[in-house]
Amino acid sequence: MKLAKIVLDKDYVISKIDEKVFSSFVEPLGRCVYGGIYEPGHPTADEKGFRKDVLELTKPLNLTLNRYPGGNYTSTFRWEDGIGPKEERKRRPEVAWQCIETNQFGLNEFYEWSKLNGSDVMMTVNLATRGVLEAMDCVEYCNFTEGTYWSDLRIKHGYRDPHGYKYWCLTNEIDGVWQVGQTTGTAYGRLAREASKGMKLLDDNIKTVLAGSSSPGQASFPSFDADALEESYDFIDYLSIHQYIGNAKNDTPNYLAKSLITDQYFKTAIATIDYIKAKKGSNKKVNISFDEFNTWHSIAEEARFDDKWKVVKPLLEDVYTMEDALALGSMLLTVLKHADRVEIACMSELVNCISHIRTRDGGGAWVLPPYYTFLMYSKYGRGTSLLTSVDSPKYDSTDFADVPYLDEAAVMDDNGDITVFAINRSIDEALPVQIDLRGFGNYAVDKHIVLESENAKDTNTEEDPNRVVPHNNGNAQMDGSTVTASLPKLSWNVIRLKAIK
Repeated sequence: MKLAKIVLDKDYVISKIDEKVFSSFVEPLGRCVYGGIYEPGHPTADEKGFRKDVLELTKPLNLTLNRYPGGNYTSTFRWEDGIGPKEERKRRPEVAWQCIETNQFGLNEFYEWSKLNGSDVMMTVNLATRGVLEAMDCVEYCNFTEGTYWSDLRIKHGYRDPHGYKYWCLTNEIDGVWQVGQTTGTAYGRLAREASKGMKLLDDNIKTVLAGSSSPGQASFPSFDADALEESYDFIDYLSIHQYIGNAKNDTPNYLAKSLITDQYFKTAIATIDYIKAKKGSNKKVNISFDEFNTWHSIAEEARFDDKWKVVKPLLEDVYTMEDALALGSMLLTVLKHADRVEIACMSELVNCISHIRTRDGGGAWVLPPYYTFLMYSKYGRGTSLLTSVDSPKYDSTDFADVPYLDEAAVMDDNGDITVFAINRSIDEALPVQIDLRGFGNYAVDKHIVLESENAKDTNTEEDPNRVVPHNNGNAQMDGSTVTASLPKLSWNVIRLKAIK
């Protein structure tokens, strides 16, 4: 295959990468919570019912935030059902996923689990079927010090210090017909403005996230977002956008090109934000919270309404493979390439549902190939996003023209070390790559990590958990200021360059 070239110049950067783009999403959906992070009686469970084998897999991801609790779950969420003595908590029909919610795992349990995991919480309030006052009550319970009804109740429940949540989502996907409480952008923007206003009057340190369109394919995008922003712009801090991509038609080359949609989605959302900013003559800068994204093949086919009203049932447990690791990787690299405006990114979800961490009730826990993509992104993607100039051979797919075989992003960390992330989208051939460094000084190749597999559909199982794992046998070499490497077909590559001082 023709040589692909990347040029990096020390003086050309995109932005410092916000730590919050290394975040996740936990919804009480299927077995994400019950049977995932929480399973009292499991052989590895601690005294609070948290599965320690799952914590051993989530901790290395070094997640900054966990978005909780939704998701579609949010639209009928009563946050106060999940606090206080467990024996007094109400059981509710959870209509989004047609289950029974026992509320044995609630707001404070998630606070405790996130502390064990080393991550903070981005809380979501229900503005679909509830209102401003209930949102303010939740802020008071979580963040107010003491001396009020809700703060004193938190203390009574055993939490003297406030939870201190800084980031708050103002409901979820309220543009969607699947939501109880669906409304227009204008009506929602007015409600979100008043909720954000009231919540910030209680705690002026918090940042709020406006729920924008739920996918780039929504007919209402970007008009819904513009209408909502028109009403709320100066009172909110982020616009939320969501995206899932899949390979339902089993067309791998086309699937691996779908991050091009992610790129355009960001550009359109940013343009919409900046249009409203200019229209209002505002000095405020609103950025993007990409707080639900992943690959998801069963999105249209999931028969979630079969077998209704069980307490816990498996849902959305797609088998994720090597090709999913690459598709997710391209979404992650798109986040890095928009680091100047995407400040929050929460991969959906953390365990079992739409997830790369899997468990068996009462049994083991293992990871699927995309787990390693996110692991390396989180480990090596922190620092400053570098502007890349790229020349790559291209291909045409079913829905896309001129798709680069090479997808890439580059990061310089605080020590001056450089990481080049590189994906070879080719299903047939290795891709030779040349990386030219300009103005950086002296570097040496530290390591070249590769995630690859002979078959795009290869995955890991509980019985065979190491079938697809990364290795350090990449062949990147350095000669002067030029790095050369061969990227295997269908591979995710992490080339680490260490500064020689």
